[in-house]
Amino acid sequence: MKKITFITISTFLFACSNNEPKTESEANFIDPVTSHIDSSIAPGENFFLFANNGWFKANPIPSSEKSNGIFRTIQDTINESIKKICESSANDAKAAKGSNKQKIGDFYHSGMDTITIEKVGIAPIIPTFSKIDAITDVPSLLNTIAELYKMGVPNTFGFTVTRDEKKSSQYAVYVSQPRLGLPDRDYYFNTDERNTSIRSEYSKHLTAMFELIAYENKIAKKNADGVLALETTIAKSSRKMEDLRDPYKNYNKMSIVQLNKLTPSVKWEEMIQKLGLTNVDSIIVAQPEYFTALEKTLNAVSLDNWKVYLKWSVLNRFADYLPKKIADQDFYFYSTVLDGVKEQKPRWKTIVESTDASLGELIGQVYVEEYLPKGTKEKLLEIGNNIRDVYAEHIKSLDWMSDVTKAKAQSKLKKLNMKVGYPDKWKDMSALELSRNSYVENAINVNKWGYNFMIGKFGKPVNKDEWEMYPQTYNAYYDPTMNEIVVPACNIIVPGFEGRMPDDAVLYGIIGGSTFGHEITHGFDDQGSLYDENGNLTDWWTKEDRQKFEAKTNLIVEQFNNYVVLDSMHVRGENTQGENIADLGGVIMGLEAFKKTKQGQSTELFGGYTATQRYFLAYGYAWMVNRTDASLAKQIMSDVHSPAEFRINGPLSDIDEFYKAFTIKEGDKMYRPADKRVKIW
Repeated sequence: MKKITFITISTFLFACSNNEPKTESEANFIDPVTSHIDSSIAPGENFFLFANNGWFKANPIPSSEKSNGIFRTIQDTINESIKKICESSANDAKAAKGSNKQKIGDFYHSGMDTITIEKVGIAPIIPTFSKIDAITDVPSLLNTIAELYKMGVPNTFGFTVTRDEKKSSQYAVYVSQPRLGLPDRDYYFNTDERNTSIRSEYSKHLTAMFELIAYENKIAKKNADGVLALETTIAKSSRKMEDLRDPYKNYNKMSIVQLNKLTPSVKWEEMIQKLGLTNVDSIIVAQPEYFTALEKTLNAVSLDNWKVYLKWSVLNRFADYLPKKIADQDFYFYSTVLDGVKEQKPRWKTIVESTDASLGELIGQVYVEEYLPKGTKEKLLEIGNNIRDVYAEHIKSLDWMSDVTKAKAQSKLKKLNMKVGYPDKWKDMSALELSRNSYVENAINVNKWGYNFMIGKFGKPVNKDEWEMYPQTYNAYYDPTMNEIVVPACNIIVPGFEGRMPDDAVLYGIIGGSTFGHEITHGFDDQGSLYDENGNLTDWWTKEDRQKFEAKTNLIVEQFNNYVVLDSMHVRGENTQGENIADLGGVIMGLEAFKKTKQGQSTELFGGYTATQRYFLAYGYAWMVNRTDASLAKQIMSDVHSPAEFRINGPLSDIDEFYKAFTIKEGDKMYRPADKRVKIW
């Protein structure tokens, strides 16, 4: 997955020809690529700050945000568009029941109706608490765990229905270690001052949340201690993030009988039926050692403590949809403590984002129809195909890969499917029922629909038309089991070029390099390269080629391990290597594709910079993101992406053309000796 950018709907596809007289708007145009340069910083010292620090100086991080920069500006613009969709739907008194407008309008209205939210209180989740209180033994505990899954409250273990990684033409059942209340398992064990403080704040948060649902302080504190102790036990038997990167080690297909031997108390045939599935003869167990430990935990932890943990799972899952005191406390810990956000956003922004997260499939249909420039798909495909062509040339010329593996790599690249713009067929959400009665009930109903949609896949042919992002989502992804990249429509937008055509340096720096180039490279990173042209986890490399590839990826791990983010915190090179490989491949492929354009071959200066310099500046512009220290620390602890600074400085310091473009020399901070510069794809 990557990051990228998005701003107002700039219909640059219909920009004026360069041969026409300049309009007043064109004459007053301020180039966003060069206007944020801080010339007091040398490019070779820190290109991230050289390209962007002018903007950072003028635009400090708002107190209601964890970051500021191109993403924040873009998200605000997206929110404005979605707000119009939500408000027009909410104000449409004639919207037919069951229609998209009715569902969008009712969900949004229920979130904005704080009077009803306060009046309803926690009543909608009380029946669930009652079911938890009725637990009398391990079997009834497991039955309740299954019931919570159906309402979108995962706990105790991970469960999903998705494509079988070794037989991608069919769906399989997966179970795994669960997510925790803290962002990653290491939060429970690291003894540095930052993490020790976070654990202390987490304990206070748990206590406060239990008090807010009417537990007296002494009992609330006891409950908090119980939850923290149980989560710590779960974390202890969970793999670290780096250990989750190996698809082979996290793929262990077992029969029901075999899985029962790991956790005899669960009786998996019964559990699977409780979860809503039948005719399941095998399960893919991601981390078998976790389930061995779970058997002990199920029987060693008291039922009272399990009940408290399950209640916390429910409360934590729906805190944002409950009365203000609960939502405020949830915000304090998860936004202020963990991300350094000082105050909440205006209510409408929160509810717009919530509505989009819940009903993005419905909102997307309006967005495509009313806000998207015509010809978006065609332009995206044009750029994507150009990047793919360059990739094929690079594979052909690799000096470290054998012809046998090259042929298979070329076949995978050729077969890679590019989904761009928006789905040709939307998901059917007709079964989802929403009203204006209760915000939290609407959230529960959305979760139930999502769960039923997921388990409804089992036993059916894999749906190759399905999208896992919305057209209004400014991001993109590569799916190794489908051998496909998905680039939502809004990636066509380039900030600051409203009403005019961005030049090719910008198009290929942002859309070509950090989007298509990045995502295609994911098919050939340390994880994606383990899947063949059909999306199956299988070894299609020669042994020697794989060894050479891993030697190169080890170099990028070492490179990023040496980057210091905060005090003693370093980028986790092993954990971020997939994204770092994709960034490096992406910016190189974007550059090579740009060189084939008229501008890329021109010696003309653009705003005082050569074409190649402008390309690198555009790539830097795509990552103009500044974060709070707390948010950076959280990113290092729990995210597979390196901070924005190193997603620019890291790959550029490996590219010879960058050294030539900006006269980077030995002694500059970004300088890396030629034999240390990572060359992969």
